[in-house]
Amino acid sequence: MDTTTIGKNLIYQRKLKGYSQEELSDKTQVTVRTIQRIEKDDVNPHLQTVKLLAAALDIEVDELIVLENPKEETIIKKWLFLLHGTPILGLALPLCNILLPLFIWIHKREDNRIYDEHGIKVINFHITMTLLFLVAFICLLTIEGWGFFLFIAIIPFTLIVIIFNILKALKSNTCSYPLSIPFLKLDKSKITIKSAMIMLLLLSSTFGSQLSAQNIQRLDDTSISAEALTKRIQFLTEQAKVSGIEVSVFNNSDIVYKEAFGFANIDTKEKLRTDHIIYGASFSKAVFGYLVACLVDQNIFDLDKPLQHYFMAPIPKIDLGKEWREFGDLANDERYKKITGRMCLSHSSGLQNWRWVNEDGELDENGKLKIYFDPGTDYRYSGEGMMLLQYAIEEVTGKGLKQLAQEMVFSPLNMKNSSYLWEERFEGNFCLGHTTDQKTIAKDRSDETSAAGSMSTTLDDYSKFVSHILHLEKENSPITKIMYEPNIKIKSKTQFGKNSTVKTDDNDDIQLNYGLGWGLLQSPYGFGAFKEGHGEGFQHYSIIFPETGIGMIIMSNSDNAEGVFKELLEIAIGDIYTPWEWEAYIPYDLKD
Repeated sequence: MDTTTIGKNLIYQRKLKGYSQEELSDKTQVTVRTIQRIEKDDVNPHLQTVKLLAAALDIEVDELIVLENPKEETIIKKWLFLLHGTPILGLALPLCNILLPLFIWIHKREDNRIYDEHGIKVINFHITMTLLFLVAFICLLTIEGWGFFLFIAIIPFTLIVIIFNILKALKSNTCSYPLSIPFLKLDKSKITIKSAMIMLLLLSSTFGSQLSAQNIQRLDDTSISAEALTKRIQFLTEQAKVSGIEVSVFNNSDIVYKEAFGFANIDTKEKLRTDHIIYGASFSKAVFGYLVACLVDQNIFDLDKPLQHYFMAPIPKIDLGKEWREFGDLANDERYKKITGRMCLSHSSGLQNWRWVNEDGELDENGKLKIYFDPGTDYRYSGEGMMLLQYAIEEVTGKGLKQLAQEMVFSPLNMKNSSYLWEERFEGNFCLGHTTDQKTIAKDRSDETSAAGSMSTTLDDYSKFVSHILHLEKENSPITKIMYEPNIKIKSKTQFGKNSTVKTDDNDDIQLNYGLGWGLLQSPYGFGAFKEGHGEGFQHYSIIFPETGIGMIIMSNSDNAEGVFKELLEIAIGDIYTPWEWEAYIPYDLKD
């Protein structure tokens, strides 16, 4: 039996991912010479070097490091016996000669390259034999003489090859299957288009749907198994000390992956679930943008009419019952008369995020509401602008935001556990936020609706909303056309903080822009629409690429979560377009 080494493992994993030694070097900063020496087993690399290589290859460290296991050979022989032997059942059960080894191969191919090599050969042979059997059957019915002999020869030939390879695999860990058509190829990590078409001809529709559900398609047409994604999320969240995180992934506009990890309350060790009530933070704005777009589509609201038009009193004199919510500070700046709904939803109203937070993101209890530039001429994220629009919408419809959202969004989409106002029914089923040192934060039960950030929801519910949006865009809905019309180019170096007023062309390649409550970007796969959420103890992000039907939601009850967003997006859906530096999503292992 050949001895497995770290060098052989590295070569296998590198080729499996399709990287050259130079490409792997670029991704890891490990020199090409060092990689060559490791692959030749000339050196025993340091653990840190192995970690860098494993991270770049998106695998666990122990998939490279060789651990001595006296039972390893016995375990390998057992799986090889199953791979080569289970197709015999296909003699009695149609297609089991393909389905059984295929199932084993899917689940074991990443454990050891020998399973990958043998599995591909077994599957290729039995697909070939099945096709040949069908051809022989047709010949039996249409050609006299040799058609009969071809038909009766296939089964004994197949049986002899199976028995021969069982013995050969158990004795020398090798196999040989003659006449096999290479539908699956060792140098590719996914089934080729050609093989997929053959599979569809052979396999039942039920099994086909189950197989596709186990693999998540990325933007670049590669894929990752649900099992591999789960393992990677678990690894990243553990390393980054993320107390709890939930993830949904969309393919063809539908949910194909949805899982929760970690804790709803780390003190009690209550496990986080996808139906736990979670603070939605600025995901509230994404839902509000959709709600407003629906009103525009119904000709109830005009995005480009100054909001002052909808109020009887001047905006600075509107009585909202709470001085810290009112707009009296704008009395001496008549530019407020130019502010429209489109500007509020695209963060180009000129108003700051919150009056009590200064430009550096620091608390300023004596802060005043200001208009920092002529409305509609620049980008500046603004919760204050979102609140002004909320009051205008409530004035136009005669309904509060809680009622509007329930009638227009949550009820139609069956989002039973979502609301812009905390409800008693949520008690006992909510998750707490956690600080960077994993301390729980007491639950804040909001007593007022806020389009900018009061929504409570669940991953289950919000996934329904995002799937709905993807399907609307797929159907060329006028609502999503309104939502995703680019409104304002974004030239700021960062979205928040000191650099938010610094101009740059860093994001010109993705044409960073803003629609109605959603950020916009361009990619080789069409436009992307994204929305983040950030509150004390909660950090979220979502992005969809409607032209592909691919998207992802990340919701977390941890202040450490943003440190894994960049890598999660790349691993799960191949998103390398999210402006992570602009968002300040600094990877956890690069932070000071």
